[in-house]
Amino acid sequence: MNRMGRAVIIALALVGVAVGSIALLGGRRENGATGYRTAPVNRGDLEATISATGTLEPEEVIDVGAQVAGQIIAFGQDEQGKTVDYGSQVQAGTILARIDESLYAADVAQTSAQVEQAKSGVQRAQADLEQFKAKLDEAAAQWKRAQRLQASNTLAEMEYITYKSAYDVARANVAVGEAAIVQAEKAVAQAEAMLQRAQRNLSYCIIKSPVKGVIIDRRVNTGQTVVSSLNAPSLFLLAKDLTRMQVWVAVNEADIGNIRPGQPIRFTVDAFPGQTFQGNVNKVRLNASMTQNVVTYTVEVTTDNSDGKLLPYLTANVQFLVDTRKNVLLVPSAALRYKPQGQQPDEATRNAPLKPVASQPGQPSGTVWVKDGDAVRPIRVQVGLTDGALTEVAGPQLREGMAVIIGEQALQTADSTGGGNPFTPQLRRGNRQ
Repeated sequence: MNRMGRAVIIALALVGVAVGSIALLGGRRENGATGYRTAPVNRGDLEATISATGTLEPEEVIDVGAQVAGQIIAFGQDEQGKTVDYGSQVQAGTILARIDESLYAADVAQTSAQVEQAKSGVQRAQADLEQFKAKLDEAAAQWKRAQRLQASNTLAEMEYITYKSAYDVARANVAVGEAAIVQAEKAVAQAEAMLQRAQRNLSYCIIKSPVKGVIIDRRVNTGQTVVSSLNAPSLFLLAKDLTRMQVWVAVNEADIGNIRPGQPIRFTVDAFPGQTFQGNVNKVRLNASMTQNVVTYTVEVTTDNSDGKLLPYLTANVQFLVDTRKNVLLVPSAALRYKPQGQQPDEATRNAPLKPVASQPGQPSGTVWVKDGDAVRPIRVQVGLTDGALTEVAGPQLREGMAVIIGEQALQTADSTGGGNPFTPQLRRGNRQ
């Protein structure tokens, strides 16, 4: 076969492939059909919730510290007579720990001696005052005698001056004696104050529980030295009452507007799968925090823990109950988002005009689509509460059990392998030998 003949055969083959492809595409377009995924309109109850994560915390926690420095020499005993440790039940005034008190006992002894010394100073000042008063009486008598003698010109001038000076000195000494007593009494008060301080520091060597509660953390061991400087070192973490717990929940700023005090919540913890706990919102803290440009608020939730099952610091998966609806019509939220493909809203509704729906002020409206023979038609509805998956709807044309469209899918109704292209590979059908 010459070169011209081969070129003609190749050209005919290419034309055949092109014609077959066009025929195949045309056949698929003619044989293709559009199917609709539908869901029924149901009647039921709906809850709108906000989900968040929080941490269980004791309702009231007391950090028991030390106000003096020293070495921990022993721990106290709990209600069962056991050494205070994690989980110990203690009463108010129970001894939790003892700090070495030798230095503080020495301070008490020293200040006690100073108090006695100051009291002795008061007694001495009082005795001196009595002596000054006696000398004053003597000087006053001599001064009066000198005045009588001076009047009769029988006393020399120098002697008269001497008696007067002696009287003035004695009177001044009395004033000095009275001031010395006041000073001595103030010294006693100062010494007693120092004694009280030393005694108080000595009492701080015994760490006592301020309230009835449970030890949830012990942060020191026997023999450990605690140093009290600007901040009191923490020795124990005491939960006042574990029969009531709190859940500290981080709520996004977009949802915080739907949170209010007294709002019911439910939550679960991984420690008890399948069990749901109840609670109520106590307060919303105003000190928001920002993490990676996300603003969250801490919401305090209170819950009952009378059975003692919930433990501090468990992670809680919380749902805030925003609102509920009873016995309403519900459709999948996807039905409200659906629009027919390839059609503008005015084209889709040209032959099926929307009927107006009476709605409350501020209540949104939407559209759901239903099959009408081979076509689809829209129904205007009022849109109510939603939980994300289901949405409350209402409308005069809507009824329970009606199928609404939630999506489309392509259907193939004919055999796409058949066609007029002789170059299309054919699948051999039949039984294998």
